[in-house]
Amino acid sequence: MSGKINLLPHREERRKRARLHFAVMAAMTVLLGVVIVGAGWLVLSQRISAQEDRNRFLKAEIAKLDKEIDEIREVKDKIAALLARKKVIEDLQTDRVQTVYLLDELVRQMPEGVFLKSVQQRGNGIELVGYAQSNARVSTLMRNIESSPYLANPNLVEIKAANLGKMRVSQFNMRLQLKPPVKPEAAKDAAKPAPAAAKKG
Repeated sequence: MSGKINLLPHREERRKRARLHFAVMAAMTVLLGVVIVGAGWLVLSQRISAQEDRNRFLKAEIAKLDKEIDEIREVKDKIAALLARKKVIEDLQTDRVQTVYLLDELVRQMPEGVFLKSVQQRGNGIELVGYAQSNARVSTLMRNIESSPYLANPNLVEIKAANLGKMRVSQFNMRLQLKPPVKPEAAKDAAKPAPAAAKKG
């Protein structure tokens, strides 16, 4: 007895299982892709956020440094201004001291028979215009200046005969230099005797 077996339901069932398996695998692939993309996006977002935090920190630190640099610059400017004022004051005090030395030394070194008409000072340069009873008195004045501890380099620019009232005198124009005043410490050092040479044994 020969019978026929119907395989259609079995084949249909196998196709359904294959379609289901494919659908499940496709869904799992899509889900896995979504998970991977989400994880990558999360990691990237965290890195971006961390970098932004670092950038904000660096900007804040740079701003602090810029502020400190500005403060340092202001302090340097103030120090420079104070030093400039100090130098001006020192120069004024030096000029005042030099004027005192000049007038005192001129009185000391002025020989008898010599009269000054004007005294002009430009820095350490001095110009004298005056009258003398004779040319010899002018020569004496120049020798006195050369031996002075505060005056130096007398240079006779001009000397000529002139009338001063009823007197016949020599009018002279002389230039010289004012030596800077010696500081007390330097004067003490200069006054110390030189150390004796070591005796040979």
